[in-house]
Amino acid sequence: MDSRAHWEHVYGTKAPDRVSWFAPHLGTSLALIGRVSASRSASIIDVGGGASTLVDDLIGSGYPNVSLLDISISAIDIALSRLGPAGADVRWHCADVTSADLPANAYDVWHDRAVFHFFTSPDQRRLYVRQVARCLKPSGHVIIGTFGPEGPTKCSGLDVVRYDADSLHNEFGRRFRMVESATEIHRTPFGTTQQFVYCSCALESHSTSALLP
Repeated sequence: MDSRAHWEHVYGTKAPDRVSWFAPHLGTSLALIGRVSASRSASIIDVGGGASTLVDDLIGSGYPNVSLLDISISAIDIALSRLGPAGADVRWHCADVTSADLPANAYDVWHDRAVFHFFTSPDQRRLYVRQVARCLKPSGHVIIGTFGPEGPTKCSGLDVVRYDADSLHNEFGRRFRMVESATEIHRTPFGTTQQFVYCSCALESHSTSALLP
């Protein structure tokens, strides 16, 4: 089963609040986004946002320039149905992030909670980082949340790569300056816990070398 089919199956067979990564509100993500957003006019993309409520909370906090990307159209449909008319101004992208046709130099903030850790291949990670560097505005910020060193080794039946703050930052290379990191213990809908690590990094330059692996 390929990635798209896998996630279509997940979102087609499970309620959005019955997956392990669900949280009613993504407090850590919202706080990190708030600290790097110079104004409410910041252009923000939530990668792998799927059925997450982050888009609701961004709109509710007064951010008008929000985009969401997910590989699963079923996940996007869940968010669209929940948002109703409030979703009309969101820019929706159904695509694999490593090959998505996203606009260059478009985003002040790139947010990803729990997508990057599914890329177990170095080639996938290089393509992902290249997309981030291409799509961020100069001095834009990337906020990545992955399973931490004590987090699960699998999620939704798939292998993941666990990171601490240093190893996660190292994946993005010297052109990304670490701004801050955070550790979160996420309580799943099933009463278990998962350790997440977040890194907030600034893109130092949009020179050609920023696009290299």
